Amino acid sequence: QVQLVESGGGLVQAGGSLRLSCAASGRTFNRYPMGWFRQTPGKERECVASISYNGGSTYYGDSVKGRFTISRDNAKNTVYLQMNSLKPEDTAVYYCAAGRQQWGSYNRWAYEYDYWGQGTQVTVSS
Repeated sequence: QVQLVESGGGLVQAGGSLRLSCAASGRTFNRYPMGWFRQTPGKERECVASISYNGGSTYYGDSVKGRFTISRDNAKNTVYLQMNSLKPEDTAVYYCAAGRQQWGSYNRWAYEYDYWGQGTQVTVSS
């Protein structure tokens, strides 16, 4: 069974930074794309960033381009989301997700992922 465990969320002031981590287990991590999504009450889950199986290609949502960076360490089975210049509108529950397609490029839609973490709260105060 695949498990994804996020960490690194918390409360930060606007303009600050946080780094989220997602540790994966249960299948060959380095064969699958990974993604970070976020969700606020009443809204659909939004893809923040995604990375291909080997880290060679990435995708960023328009709202976070230039501020967030996704990376992965396949030796540690971990994917990261570095979040800089945080804004109050970045407040959400952030989810890590593992893509369905082996050797896949980045995936920007939720249906392209088959495993999800439990989520970690990020709150940005103004």
